[in-house]
Amino acid sequence: MFFSQEQFAVANAAAERIYPQDDNGPGAKALGVAFFIDHQLAGEWGFNGREYMSPPFYVGEKTQGYQGRLRRRELFEIGLKEIDNYSQTKFSKGFAELAAEQQDEVLKAFESDEVKLTTISASGFFRTLRSATLEGAYSDPLYGGNIDMNGWKMRNYPGNQMSYVSVIDKEFTKIAPSSLQEHMATH
Repeated sequence: MFFSQEQFAVANAAAERIYPQDDNGPGAKALGVAFFIDHQLAGEWGFNGREYMSPPFYVGEKTQGYQGRLRRRELFEIGLKEIDNYSQTKFSKGFAELAAEQQDEVLKAFESDEVKLTTISASGFFRTLRSATLEGAYSDPLYGGNIDMNGWKMRNYPGNQMSYVSVIDKEFTKIAPSSLQEHMATH
């Protein structure tokens, strides 16, 4: 919806290194995290639709997050391109083609601001990417990530139940997750 094929490949590979598949369950690729991020960037979140975006812009405190004129979609366009550029410079390959250890090295360089960018903060972009990755792993599948509710299943999270009346007076009950998609389809 928003990403080019190249941007999607970088986002998909980076998200998988941030949230890798392991013995606990699927990683970001299997959960569709890059699709979630793509859909979010195509919508209000990507346009910073409900945020004040007029100057003057001051350097914010770390707790305030990004304070600038660029929209999230522009941050991702720049950030993903810079991840690929840094990978090309350091390893002579695009980020998606690197070995997992090399991808980790690139992401850590961004996280620690070892990479000096002129347009955006490398660590600020990494934090935004990491946050979006976690949101994609645990959001309702309605939004494109958390495929088959597998992120929720790993956490024993029941999702969006319409009611707990049948189990409220019982001891702890494990409930199969339910998505908003399921409720929308039945109503």
